[in-house]
Amino acid sequence: MLLTIAALCFPLLSAQDPNDADIRAARALFERNIRAIQERDRDAYLACYRASADLVRVGPDGFQRGYDGLASGTPANGSDEWPDGLVARDMQLASIRPGMVYGTYRYRVIFDGVATNGISGRLFLGGEDGWHIALTSAFSAGADAAAAPLALVGATVHTGRGGEPIVDAVIVLRDGKIEAVGPRSEVAVPEGIDVVDVAGRFVIPGLIDTHVHYSQTGWADGRPDASDQRERFPYPETMATNRRHPERFHRAFLRSGITAVFDVGGYPWTRDIGLDTEAAIDAPHVAAAGPLLATFVPEQLRLPDQDQLLLMETEEGVRAMVRSHVQQGSDAIKVWFIARSQEGFEKSKPLVLAAGDEAKKQGIPLIVHATELETARVAVEAGAHLLVHSVEDAPVDDAFLAAAKASGVIYCPTLTVRAGYGMLYMREISDEVRGQLEHVHPSVRDRVLLTEELPADGRFSSDRGRANWQRMMDARWTTMAGNLARVHTAGIPVAMGTDAGNPLTLHGPSVFPELEAMQRAGMTPIDVLTAATHDAARAMGRADDLGLIEAGRVADLVILTADPAARIEHVRSISHVVRAGYLHERGLIVP
Repeated sequence: MLLTIAALCFPLLSAQDPNDADIRAARALFERNIRAIQERDRDAYLACYRASADLVRVGPDGFQRGYDGLASGTPANGSDEWPDGLVARDMQLASIRPGMVYGTYRYRVIFDGVATNGISGRLFLGGEDGWHIALTSAFSAGADAAAAPLALVGATVHTGRGGEPIVDAVIVLRDGKIEAVGPRSEVAVPEGIDVVDVAGRFVIPGLIDTHVHYSQTGWADGRPDASDQRERFPYPETMATNRRHPERFHRAFLRSGITAVFDVGGYPWTRDIGLDTEAAIDAPHVAAAGPLLATFVPEQLRLPDQDQLLLMETEEGVRAMVRSHVQQGSDAIKVWFIARSQEGFEKSKPLVLAAGDEAKKQGIPLIVHATELETARVAVEAGAHLLVHSVEDAPVDDAFLAAAKASGVIYCPTLTVRAGYGMLYMREISDEVRGQLEHVHPSVRDRVLLTEELPADGRFSSDRGRANWQRMMDARWTTMAGNLARVHTAGIPVAMGTDAGNPLTLHGPSVFPELEAMQRAGMTPIDVLTAATHDAARAMGRADDLGLIEAGRVADLVILTADPAARIEHVRSISHVVRAGYLHERGLIVP
């Protein structure tokens, strides 16, 4: 795989340098060396090295000497395989003496879908037969190694605040942060850093999904209460795999332009994900609420040794749960408020209010799943920071809007998740979901493709059953879309969220239909973009450092080939994703 823009775009040393000719010769050789690896050109690669027994190679395997050993293998690791991809940045060179130059670069190399970051060095010697490499070294670095300084030049920048974009912009990235951003006429490119020409492109803040679940898989095996496949896919094994391999979802999020997510309910281990990903360039920021406080608990979603849903039974018990969540490091309290009858509603209401009151005392935000107008009213009364579903049973009224606006609650409409359940029930996969499969891990893709092989669900196998479902979906869409429009018009902040992890709502690429549904509901593309960046950062509790392209913010960005201000569908045109200052080509983010 070859980079599509500026894989090698290095600053030249000043012409006043007395060793300028040596530096230029070494730089040209360095670039030929890297390009030969990227193009898998064995002859060109070997021609860069000193054909001598004195050639030295140093790496994780130790000290090796001699040209013959190099010539018998392939470049990047001395094996029989070429890398799937190599990104080289931050080339720095220094003259040691006439005819001798030392240089380093930071690399990201991919073998069999596994990416490794590191730093590599070369010692260049000049002689009568030209310049050659006399010593080469390579050492890996962790996923949270600082990215090289970088300047993105020439794009149109949508900062996340709405309003007019910055045209012909310069964005300077250093130490994982945005150092400067503004028009080229006002922001100078610092000397000595890599420059990437992004003229004709569009840059937006990294997208933020404020409604995801790492404890779910994106298919039926993660929600046996919806479609029970436990005989073939035992639920404990499925959840153990989710715990061991969150990177499957990390990469899908990043590949979809999502650089931060809010896990709003799951098993206790989800609290630890954010500790591992905060500084990582290969994963989104993750905030997590931990186990949900629930008004009922489906038996299918329990494990013998732990629960992701905790039954609320008494007010004091609920308060104790909230205090425990705070002690265990939850980033929020999530209440799953399901009122299956009027009696159930009346019984649950004081428990939800107790959860909100204790959350306020403990200084932790409250998130509530409430899909009915009456449960949403209670959530607002309880002091909810975030509502993670639309009101879908009735139009919101003026009293609700006034209370919601006064409370400061953020509304996360989550418009598209029910469509995934419909596909599962009817044993169908939409063209949209099929198109998303290239962006998810193979294990997820394989499960999704089993959907059409499942035994028919009797409720939806008849034309009548399908028609009834569609009528219900159409009615709910009309209500949800109308309510989103009313909420937005009333000035209540809206945050984008997908409910990723539910059946056929895939971690990562499900963001695209969700954004487009918000647009269909009447929000402008810029308003949708704000909901997915600036206001989503507020919902996640990261308003101070995420969600905007401004100096001092974390350098999480998405580069697009089409303007999202024209149509939000253009967010699909991702060419690159920047996470903590590291520029990823989308095609090299291996799902």
